[in-house]
Amino acid sequence: MDNDCEDGVAYPEWLALPADLHPRGKTLLGIKLLRRWELVLQARQIPFRCEPCDGYWQIVVPPGYYDRACNELRLYEQENHNWPPPIPESPPQQDNILGTVSVLLLIACFYNLTLLPVDLFGHHPVDWVDLGNAYVKKILQGEWWRLLTSLTLHADWLHLLGNMIIGALFIVQLCRDLGTGLGWSLLLASGVLGNLFNALLQQPDHRAVGASTAIFGAVGLLAAIGLIRYRHPLRRRWILPIAAALALLALLGSSGERTDLGAHLFGFICGFGLGLISETCLQRYGRPGIWLNRLLALTAAGLMLLAWWFALTVPGL
Repeated sequence: MDNDCEDGVAYPEWLALPADLHPRGKTLLGIKLLRRWELVLQARQIPFRCEPCDGYWQIVVPPGYYDRACNELRLYEQENHNWPPPIPESPPQQDNILGTVSVLLLIACFYNLTLLPVDLFGHHPVDWVDLGNAYVKKILQGEWWRLLTSLTLHADWLHLLGNMIIGALFIVQLCRDLGTGLGWSLLLASGVLGNLFNALLQQPDHRAVGASTAIFGAVGLLAAIGLIRYRHPLRRRWILPIAAALALLALLGSSGERTDLGAHLFGFICGFGLGLISETCLQRYGRPGIWLNRLLALTAAGLMLLAWWFALTVPGL
């Protein structure tokens, strides 16, 4: 069979399908359109051949199947004109990087305070780590504030620096997406819940400090937000944040002699759960306004101050 590549040419006994499915249209097809139409014709059991032509392709069918093939393909294109649906637009990012970074710097300044011989509330000096670490025995005896205060303490400046650098990457993005108040509230909640579940499973003498539980909570929150936002089966982008989160947990959350794997794991799990709930609610009711965000931010800050008040003033149990 001669293979003439001019548009609209009818092969002997076989006719080329036009790309626009209208008579006398151009018959040269791109590879993506070719693959789609192949599947349709195969499903409808219409005989056809694919012929290469100057970097493009033609689909040819017997004359008796020409009209049927055009009608089937036309119907397919009409039914799938807007499929797959477009990925929903992400909510506008809030410009609050300065506020979020300021909170991280405040945590760094607090670390310097813990190194100074400060006398407060009868403590000469205050042993911040002893009063605020996540001591499982004390937590189970009722010292709930350790679930919060331990998030603001660090073993040394390398521990602090690592948490600040890694945390900034995720916390800034989380707060830009959700707003400062909601972002920090969910972050604090995931850290507290992560410490609580970790305390329930650890030995009574287990102690821990560091913001990494909350940081892995931020990773879990972002992964869950991606899962809800890009959950359509034809838009597999939700796999990427979950895979990245699990990879980060494996790389950073389980290395080092003093690494508390349980706290990291539970921080991630709690953040993931809170992210699923919050993003589902936000898609239904919308993002919180500026005043609600401010109220949430003040509540989170007030709760942390209250925790330290208890740590400094309540006698040890």
